[in-house]
Amino acid sequence: MKIFGLAGWSGSGKTTLLVRLLPALAARGLSVSTVKHAHHDFDIDRPGKDSFRHREAGATEVMVASGYRWALMREHRGAEEPTLPDLLARMAPVDLVIVEGFKFDPHPKLEVHRPSLGKPLICLQDRHIVAVASDAPLPDVTLPVLDLDDAAGIAGFVADCCGLG
Repeated sequence: MKIFGLAGWSGSGKTTLLVRLLPALAARGLSVSTVKHAHHDFDIDRPGKDSFRHREAGATEVMVASGYRWALMREHRGAEEPTLPDLLARMAPVDLVIVEGFKFDPHPKLEVHRPSLGKPLICLQDRHIVAVASDAPLPDVTLPVLDLDDAAGIAGFVADCCGLG
């Protein structure tokens, strides 16, 4: 599996770009999965549901399955947070996995940057960023700068970068 990441400050539009990239990559015939890292406690389950009650009672893993989808939830129960390679090893093979978060891992990344946020460029410190997508010109950036509104163009860049063009 090829891995490509999206990096950027909160509010820069990483998720918005990702949901626009997925259909553009699928239109190129690629199968794509995603991994999203959360910096906070999160829950995809709801109190009162059977699966929630199973976890609350102490289950390490709870799988919920139907004719439409299945989901596996795993409680760390004090164990260390899994690494990106650990998580990827649990995923079904696809052409490309797009990672949102895990910004310190050594995979190629696209920085999503909006100068209006007033945040510094991450690419100045992260040698794994291979291009920047922005909604404004960035004349001092030496990496390729892509139009944040051009999902098809960014999809082409990502596919080429990963050898899937």
